Amino acid sequence: MRHLLPGTAAARGCALGQARVRLPHALDVEESKIATEAVAAELQRFHDAVTTVRAEMRDLRDRLHGALAHEVGEFIDLHALLLDDPELLSGIDDLIRTGHYSADYALRLQRNRLAAVFESMDDAYLRSRIDDIDQVIGRLHAALHSRHAVLQGVSGEILVTDSVAPAELAQLQSQGVVGVVTAGGSPLSHSAILARSLHLPLVVGSPHLLQKANDGDVLIIDGSTGLVVLEPNAGDLRAHHARVAEARRERRQLNRLRREPSRTRDGIDIKLWANAESRDDVSEAHALGAAGVGLYRTEFLFLGSNVLPDEDAQFRAYRDAVLAMTGRTVTIRTLDLGADKADKTGLALRDEPNPALGLRGVRLSLARPELLRAQLRAIGRASGYGPIRILVPMLTAAEELQAVRSALYTALAELRAEGLEVAAHIPLGAMIEVPSAALALPSFIGGCDFISVGTNDLVQYLLAADRTNESLGELYSPLHPAVLRVLHDVIRTGLRRRVPVTVCGEIAADPAFVPLLLALGLTELSLHPATLLEVRQTIRNSTHAQLRAAAPSLLRARNRASILRWLNTHSQP
Repeated sequence: MRHLLPGTAAARGCALGQARVRLPHALDVEESKIATEAVAAELQRFHDAVTTVRAEMRDLRDRLHGALAHEVGEFIDLHALLLDDPELLSGIDDLIRTGHYSADYALRLQRNRLAAVFESMDDAYLRSRIDDIDQVIGRLHAALHSRHAVLQGVSGEILVTDSVAPAELAQLQSQGVVGVVTAGGSPLSHSAILARSLHLPLVVGSPHLLQKANDGDVLIIDGSTGLVVLEPNAGDLRAHHARVAEARRERRQLNRLRREPSRTRDGIDIKLWANAESRDDVSEAHALGAAGVGLYRTEFLFLGSNVLPDEDAQFRAYRDAVLAMTGRTVTIRTLDLGADKADKTGLALRDEPNPALGLRGVRLSLARPELLRAQLRAIGRASGYGPIRILVPMLTAAEELQAVRSALYTALAELRAEGLEVAAHIPLGAMIEVPSAALALPSFIGGCDFISVGTNDLVQYLLAADRTNESLGELYSPLHPAVLRVLHDVIRTGLRRRVPVTVCGEIAADPAFVPLLLALGLTELSLHPATLLEVRQTIRNSTHAQLRAAAPSLLRARNRASILRWLNTHSQP
């Protein structure tokens, strides 16, 4: 029977396929006891399962590259840490050894114990970690029964589930899965961001589909509107094919924009920089006509290795990026690593109670001066091959920027003394993603060559809403008056002091937000290459003077609904 089910659009695109339904992760295991003489064998069975899951995650990590390695890797690393958590493993061992429970039932008991602890916490970030525990427990349970923990998709299927992890998302797409519908989730979650990069249609917030759909049912999903059709009729199929044909025409039109300027109708040039994590991303940015690389994430060098990359390894990576851009500037962000992106080397602390507020970004670099020195020397050496800028993340005060500048001058002096070719001047920029940095910007902007606003974290800290907590999806949004006012103040300060300002967060990659950013006075955006052409098209359809004239009404908006009405009014066809 045909059903029309609403959801929330998360990643654009239309898909037609058969449903593959995966029920929630929660274990439903009956109480099961084992004989005393079977305890040793059951313990070994459980330990073998742990080893199997570790190998699964290591194999998945090794098969990911570039943007996928960065987006997915942090989740894989977090789950690997949970597998080493004595609270989880020793608790299960004790339940098997002393309680004579089967490994399956011990998993369920320990999961429920930990869930009760996490659910009682006041901190929303910590409460949300139960989702990660459930995913690890699910993998272990599957391994106990020699099943694959990650759903094996089939080409032409649409996954219907309660939630989907980024690691699963990447793997499912490689298997030919054409779309995903989740009961919960947020369009601003990591999975949604990754789905958009992969051009994989995603609809979130559609709980009724999980109840109504069965394996093999035919689905149509529209990631642009959030609409899901279960068992479509002939009219639905015709409409779907028309949307697909229109999307192909739009893609062909977008491809014609590869060498066109990012210029508004009234002749204002908007710089489109590209975010990158790999040589492939840099090559794509060049092919799409990006002004340069606005954010080169260096942490992938650390996340993907068991040993710290030395100066030479970093130099080769930065040099290759510079050469690939053939004279266009490459902005290299110093290491942005913390406990929420735990690396395999042990560099990041693993036991911080609140990693979002912990030793990360520039704080970690300054705490490890030998690490900062090696990175700055590598960047300095690469500057001999083409234009480079340095971006410092997680700044909270002018003193941190000054400390990095001093370390940079020392590193460059060393390189020159060694007879190496380095740039006469390497611009140093501040990444504004902490409210204190945004508020104090007038006091230290004189020490900045450029500014880059990381809206993903800035929104999180301004609204006290963990961006990884899908239950806060409605709260975590850039469409908040406080966010707009902070953005406006940062951009205005940059204009007054003639310091370039770029937005490099997720909102820069969404064509829907382009009118808002232009209205606030922004003339530079940095975004993933996947949506660069769409953003360029929106810019070319916009009139800069009209949007700037409408900025006062935008800044008077008192709530999200008012901001959305402004966007709807000023969106270009």
